[in-house]
Amino acid sequence: MMVRRHHRFPVAIPVTLVHAQRERLRYTGTVKDLSQRGCRIESVIRPFTGMQVELHLQPPGESAPIMIGNATVRWTGSCGIGLEFLTVAPPQQERLNRLLERLSSHRRDLPPG
Repeated sequence: MMVRRHHRFPVAIPVTLVHAQRERLRYTGTVKDLSQRGCRIESVIRPFTGMQVELHLQPPGESAPIMIGNATVRWTGSCGIGLEFLTVAPPQQERLNRLLERLSSHRRDLPPG
């Protein structure tokens, strides 16, 4: 059983996944669970496990998306796509941290695991 190091928060944030090697390949979906190091996305498209992508998360009320420079698809299944964040530029990490802090103060987080 995998033990998570970071709490996940239930969300509904629009996201675009951009294939790392072929920028013209773009997938859209909705982030359903979000943590500091990863997320679960619902999408009709199923990228392959191991695929490297860039993520553009568009939180409500923010004009610019939060950019996750490099993420890898860890799993795909009937409940969505699981991604691990590998590279997040410091300014984007700060924005992600602020979003998670807001979620922490307004919503009950999901238990780890």
